[in-house]
Amino acid sequence: MAKSLGIFVSSPDSLQHAIGITKAAKAKGSTVKVFFTWKATTLSKDPAFPGLCELADDVSICVDSYKKQGFAVDDVPAGLTAKKMATQAQHGIMIEDFDCYLSL
Repeated sequence: MAKSLGIFVSSPDSLQHAIGITKAAKAKGSTVKVFFTWKATTLSKDPAFPGLCELADDVSICVDSYKKQGFAVDDVPAGLTAKKMATQAQHGIMIEDFDCYLSL
C-alpha cells in the first residue's frame, strides 16, 4: 500500500521544494496533499503553482491567510477551485489522516 504525504507550506521560498518533493513522492506511488498558509499563499500567484495543482492529489490554501496577504477571496488562483480556498481544518486533516507530514 502506498503511503500518503501531507505537505504544510508556510514559507514563501518553498514552492520549488514542494514541487520537487511532490514529484518524488508521486513517483513512489504516494498520495500527496499540499496546504499553503500565511505568506506562502502568495505562491499561488507563481506561474509554477498550477503545475503543482495538477501533480498533487489535493492542493488547498488558507483563505484567511490569502486575504491577509492582500488578495480578494473571490480571486481564486489558477489551478484551484473556490472549494480549495479553505480553512486550517485542511492542516488538521493532514496531521490526522496522512502517514507522513512535512512542514516547509
